[in-house]
Amino acid sequence: MEEKALFSERVSFSSPPTSIERFGEGLQEFFCQESEISKVQKEISARFIPIPAGIQIDEDKQRIYLPKIGTVGYRKSRSIIGKPKNITVSRQGQKWFVSIQTEFEIESKRMINSEIGIDMGVKKFVTFSNRTFVEPVNSLKNNLKQLAKLQKELSRQQKGRNNSKKTKAKITKLHRRIANIRRDFLHKITTTIAKNHGIVFMEDLKVSNMSASASGTVEQPGKKVRQKSGLNRSILDQGWFSFKTMLAYKLEERGGLLVLVPPKNTSRTCPNCRYISAENRRTQAHFSCIKCGYKENADVVGAINVLRAGHVRLACEMNGAVRLLSAGTQRDLLQQ
Repeated sequence: MEEKALFSERVSFSSPPTSIERFGEGLQEFFCQESEISKVQKEISARFIPIPAGIQIDEDKQRIYLPKIGTVGYRKSRSIIGKPKNITVSRQGQKWFVSIQTEFEIESKRMINSEIGIDMGVKKFVTFSNRTFVEPVNSLKNNLKQLAKLQKELSRQQKGRNNSKKTKAKITKLHRRIANIRRDFLHKITTTIAKNHGIVFMEDLKVSNMSASASGTVEQPGKKVRQKSGLNRSILDQGWFSFKTMLAYKLEERGGLLVLVPPKNTSRTCPNCRYISAENRRTQAHFSCIKCGYKENADVVGAINVLRAGHVRLACEMNGAVRLLSAGTQRDLLQQ
């Protein structure tokens, strides 16, 4: 109790209540919405410290005053827009970060008169219906050998020793670098798409189901476990779910719309004659319709079909007096 009391005296008086309030919100979401319950970790107080009051920021000198700590310098990554409301100090490995939450009014923007369909893939990260594509960054795959080497080195070291701590720090640093490369790539590509297109159509992929293990059970062992494991790693490495989330809010900020369509038969339907057959796509890369002979890159065919399916869904939603909201996943009835 004495150590906890001393710690509470060294932090801002408003930090513990804010942390408790956030934890309470997590419990409420768990019991009301059946979401995954937040995991209470021992080091949460040292890694995330919310400070909702008593802060002072000097942008010109790049210094910030934190209650109970004092004035510290910081490296400004971007200018502060709006009125600062609160900050959160966090720790990642051996580095500390400060996030500043501000309040400001967002100007309403007109939707860009352009639309496009997107097909997600492993070989090509995204393929557009205009036949252009973006190669994946594969941050984990490119650093996998180095990561495996460090983990093997850690397994041979004695726990608690200085060498073990140094190796752990190297692994943490590498994981942070992998995540930063992926996040930077996703932000750049989603910003480019949102700036150039008003309506974006993409498949409503269930990433958690697609990346589930295929190992099975002892009674019913899975098939092609190694191939499925590699596919799962590639999907998670590319960050499909984060891509969808980023694209949705960036389009909404610009007055755009993300429309999600069912992925069924998008890779099997011929864009020319609309004939559906699994034989149309005998290989991963090539599409050849067995009825009319239409040939095209399989990913381009998928993007074109997603665009057309999005048009159909959008027309049905409008005719049914249903208005699509930001990410295309929520809807409400128009007043009649």
